[in-house]
Order: sequence, then C-alpha cells, then structure tokens
Amino acid sequence: MTYPQTKAALQQLLTDGIVPGVSYAFIDGDRVETGEMGQAALVPHREALRPGMVYDVASLTKVVGTLSVTLQLLAQGRLRLTDRVSDWLPAWQDRRVTIRHLLTHTSGIIGYIPNRNQLSAPDLTAALLQLHVGPTFDRKMVYADVNYIFMGWIVERILGEPIQVAAQHRVLTPLGMVHSTFTPQDVSQCVPTAVTRERGLIRGTVHDPKGYVLQRRCGSAGLFSTAQDLATFCQAYLYPEKVAGVLPPTWIHRLTADWTPNGQANRSLGWALTASQWPTAHRIIWHSGFTGTYLVIDQQAKQAMVFLTNRVHPVAPNLPYLDQRNAVIGTYLAEK
Repeated sequence: MTYPQTKAALQQLLTDGIVPGVSYAFIDGDRVETGEMGQAALVPHREALRPGMVYDVASLTKVVGTLSVTLQLLAQGRLRLTDRVSDWLPAWQDRRVTIRHLLTHTSGIIGYIPNRNQLSAPDLTAALLQLHVGPTFDRKMVYADVNYIFMGWIVERILGEPIQVAAQHRVLTPLGMVHSTFTPQDVSQCVPTAVTRERGLIRGTVHDPKGYVLQRRCGSAGLFSTAQDLATFCQAYLYPEKVAGVLPPTWIHRLTADWTPNGQANRSLGWALTASQWPTAHRIIWHSGFTGTYLVIDQQAKQAMVFLTNRVHPVAPNLPYLDQRNAVIGTYLAEK
C-alpha cells in the first residue's frame, strides 16, 4: 500500500506551484497510511505542514455531515425522498421540489441575491427561500450549495437542533472523529485558507461566505477535519455494518446507484459517481470541496483516498488546480 505514482502526482502539484502543501490518506481495508508534504502556509510567512493539521474541508461537509444525518432520518422513516421541500420549509413556495432533488442537485434552484455576503443570517435565510426554480429542474444535475443549505434546515426542523450541532452529535462524535469540528479551538493547528480584502488571512473560521454568515445552520460548508479523521469516515463507509446507527448500511450500499431523475447524470445521493479502471469496471463515489479537498471511496474494493490541500491559499480561485486534481484521481484509480 505505497501508491508511488499517486504520491509522485501529489509531489508534482507542489513542484508546479499549484498548491502549497498536501495531506493525504490511503485506506485499504483496515489499513491506513497518512502523510503530508509541503507547506501549510505561504503568507504572511512560510509555515511547514505538520502531521494532524486541521483543514477547512468546505463541501465535504455535505457528505460527511448533512448527508449522513439525512440517511439516518431516511432509515428511521422520519423523512422520505419523495417529501416536498415546501412541506418542511413552508416559506419555500415551489411544491415541485423534493428531498431527492436536493440530494442529487437536480432541484434547478437559481437566482441572484444582491450583496449576499453582507447580509445577516436572517436576511440571507429569507433571500435563499425566495429563490426560484429554473429550466434545469428534474432534467439536469447542476451542483449548488443551496440544495444542502435547505437540506440542513429540513434536518433542523425534524431534530430541533442546527444541522452542524446534529452532525457533531450524530456523526463525528460516535465515529470517533475526535479532531473534526465546526468550531476549532486551536487556530494554530488549522491550515490557513485564503487571504481576502474583507477578512484578511482566514484561519480557523469557515472560508465559504454563506457558511460564514449562517454558521451552525449551514449544511453545505463549515466542517474542519484531518486526514486521519476522514480516513476513519471512509473506513466506516467500507464497513457500515460496524456503525449501523451512524451510517445505515441499507442506504450506504445503495449510494453507487445513480439517483438522479433520469438516472444518467453520474450523481448519487450526495456523491458524484465515477468508475474504477481495473480489473472490472464498477462505480466509485467521490466528492470534492472548494478549498482543495476530496474523498474517493471504492466500496467494492474496500479502498479509499483522502486528499486535503489549501488550493485557495493565498488566493482563489486557482483554476489550474481543477485539472490537476482530476489527474491525481485518475492516477490513483489506475494504480490501486
């Protein structure tokens, strides 16, 4: 379990100046190999990446936190994929949109919110609930944070606590993800993300603007975690029967299916779908985060990869990273 080609591809990201540093984990059954290379920060001064540093994992929050709690509620019969969003969130007027649309990013919800990042949490909440459904509804997968923000609010309606609180109690703590949190206490252990004019160096607070406003009520971003903790999460996906109260096996094993309305968008509940390359093709789930993070989980082969970097440091959006990220995933899938 050494993955020399994948590690070389990670090192190339540093050599080419695409990212300052990388923390990673390779999971093969019950074995885990973690490592790190490069820098945690370049500004205001260079800082070496240390083992166990905590990352703002951005949209990995959707699958690690919000989806996990949602699957629990589906397994308990407290929620159904066919439930209308408007039944749970009465301020949302379009009765066509269901839980399944939110989870597969096929809701078609669109719209522009003026001065969005400067709004208060109540005003942003109201503005999001006034968005509308566009022409891609039920036909096309269009990834959008609003789907998981709504999903978090629905979870809150059912459980009576903010989604991030629910995720901590119902997912992170029972899985033993002891370094994962929505409220880091030791900022020095956090890898800095971007440097912005409005907020300066962002370190230990969520980078995502909507997450920064909504705080505990944001189901799309806000989680901080480590490579080791996310390896623990991946192992739970490989063996959900061991943690059935946290990750319902019946639902976890169905996540390699395409759950979009037309079944052809390579999207599951929460996760994106890709295919293994050897020895026989089968579906693999994966998800990325804007800050430069991703998980790849091959449930059939009992293998997974965790990749964490701060690709928005010192500045976003760092578009060259996206192609390089996909190339690293391809290298890993070909090598494992």
